Amino acid sequence: MCLFNESRHSNLPQYRVAGDDVAGERNRVRQAIAVVTDQLGGVLQDVADRIGPAAAQIFEAQMAILADKVLVSQILEGIETLNVNAEAAVTQTLNVYEARLSEVDNEYIRERASDIGEVRRRLLDVLRNMNPSLRCGDQEHCQQGHNRIIVAEELTPSLTVDLDAEHTIGFVTERGGPTSHAAILARALGIPAVSGIKGIHSLLSCGTELLVDGDAGEVVVWPSEQAVVRARSAGRVAAERGAVVGPVPGLSVMANISHAADVAVAVQQQAEGIGLYRTEFEFLAAGKLLGEEEQFRRYVSVVKAMGGRPVCFRMLDIGGDKGAPFFDLPQEDNPYLGFRGSRLLLHRSDLLRTQARALARAAVYGPVDVMYPMIVDRQQFLKLKGLFLEAVADMPSGALRHGVMFEVPSACLEARELLEVAEFASIGTNDLIQYLFAVDRNNELVAYDYTPDRPVFWSILGQIAAAAAETGRTVSVCGEAASNPRFLPRLMALGLTTLSVSPRFIPKLRLAAQRHQTEEEASLP
Repeated sequence: MCLFNESRHSNLPQYRVAGDDVAGERNRVRQAIAVVTDQLGGVLQDVADRIGPAAAQIFEAQMAILADKVLVSQILEGIETLNVNAEAAVTQTLNVYEARLSEVDNEYIRERASDIGEVRRRLLDVLRNMNPSLRCGDQEHCQQGHNRIIVAEELTPSLTVDLDAEHTIGFVTERGGPTSHAAILARALGIPAVSGIKGIHSLLSCGTELLVDGDAGEVVVWPSEQAVVRARSAGRVAAERGAVVGPVPGLSVMANISHAADVAVAVQQQAEGIGLYRTEFEFLAAGKLLGEEEQFRRYVSVVKAMGGRPVCFRMLDIGGDKGAPFFDLPQEDNPYLGFRGSRLLLHRSDLLRTQARALARAAVYGPVDVMYPMIVDRQQFLKLKGLFLEAVADMPSGALRHGVMFEVPSACLEARELLEVAEFASIGTNDLIQYLFAVDRNNELVAYDYTPDRPVFWSILGQIAAAAAETGRTVSVCGEAASNPRFLPRLMALGLTTLSVSPRFIPKLRLAAQRHQTEEEASLP
């Protein structure tokens, strides 16, 4: 590994200004904003060319910050009212904004603070005539030009894309989380990343051997030979990223994504479609409600990238562990059993209408599936579908299907009735296990009850599979049970041969399917 330190600003000049100097400092700020806006435009275009237009949208958020008239006016007013220089006004104003976001009790919004921080650093770079960079902390042991894992306190989106992706096999950072823009870009680049490891920057030195498991969010320092062998055999070691295993006859493996930028890895792994696009994460990452045009740009970029392969958009699944102030959700004693998923969509028809129109526009460019979350019965599904169709009645639309997510036990028990009116379905195994066994999947005290290794769970899956066969509908499986190769033979035996998983698991599942088919052929007389 290489321990990186960011070349940044220390001992920033702070001095008092007055008279004509005030106008001069204000002009310095305006010029810096113009330069940084131009820089970000260049980065946006570069990322669009290298990774894809969806990933490039990340930098639009930073450009929007620079275009915020209120924020800019506060910086300029700070120079005049506090009689301070440009660097001090930029630092003080943006520090306040960053601190406010960092204190919000929501992970997704907290991580948007890094966008404010990067804008501040870019402005200071221009004002101080500096070039941002990461320097290896130990040039003697630097692994530049070789496969290396980068360890840093924090990685900004710009520095993430500037690093030598060809020779970078992993990222580990102290700050940030899975929904940070740097993490999203790392996934788009196909680089395993683990963030939020407190103190790791001060505990390691260049040359330390690490095992990075981006899927589990784990970092092992000086792993044993046995640990490395196990990781390699599981196909989860960073050095083996990028391995592509083509489609396997008899099994369809699709990709789960949370952001438009994630589609790049899905395409790289030859996913046979997007089986689950968690659209709510686009809102959470943006830190605001997205309008029709903003949603459309994200959705259509994914549809185009998949080149005719189906894309399944889950309608907003807000509530439970995915809340945000801008959704104005009520306080609940038990949000997992409350105002979430389809219940929220029925109540907030404005959210449904805007999303429906964006999806209908995207469907003109390729096959789009619309899936409704947390459905409890047939009547609820039909009502939501009716509201969707009403919202897009005046619009042209391409190939667009409506489906249901089986995750509430009541819906599973009337699977046949639902599949008679739905055009497809997906089994959300994570929530289904949670509700079937009345176990909070985030509660360590009862984690032992959160398991698919129970006959009743497989009985439910068998009933859904039988209903799918009777009605001629396709039912996919997503969640942890779909990602585990151990369960693949049981799923295929039930006729559940369409899986939707994180793009990283696609090669592993296809290899497991090949082995399973080989073993079955060998057992034939």
